[in-house]
Amino acid sequence: MAVPLPNGFTRLTISPPARFKNRSTVFATSSPSRLDSVNWVEATSSFFDQDTRPIMLFDGVCNLCNGGVRFVRDVDRNRRIRFEALQSDAGKKLLRRSGRAPDDISSVVLVEKYRSYIKSEAVLKIMEYLELPFPQLAFFIQFIPLFVRDFMYDNVANNRYAIFGYSDSCEI
Repeated sequence: MAVPLPNGFTRLTISPPARFKNRSTVFATSSPSRLDSVNWVEATSSFFDQDTRPIMLFDGVCNLCNGGVRFVRDVDRNRRIRFEALQSDAGKKLLRRSGRAPDDISSVVLVEKYRSYIKSEAVLKIMEYLELPFPQLAFFIQFIPLFVRDFMYDNVANNRYAIFGYSDSCEI
């Protein structure tokens, strides 16, 4: 039987079979109930009202990330991608729209009007928006299993400050 407790926690009592009666009571807690009942897709829909281009969210103080943004900006001659730092107010709202915590700066995120991509999937999707030969390269890289791509992505992402350093403010 589950009994609701204050702060959104639940006490779960399991009744054992008769031969084990009075031996144990199990307590389980669930996550506190979500007080955040905002529909983040609706709350951020204005980002796509006038301009339907996808938005690349990046760590604004990471040198590797800033270099990646400069590279994408230089190669994307048709300006098909917009950019926003993860640390900005808009970036935090778009992170929430993508189902991520507003302070999660662990991954590049590509937010399209109806879908979001993270980690290696975001990188591949960004490559599809760029000029040749990047869409073709993305086509072949997609055949590498996702867990392998994300493992490699995570290794670089987890060490990006140590390897590439960081700046005090966003350059873009």
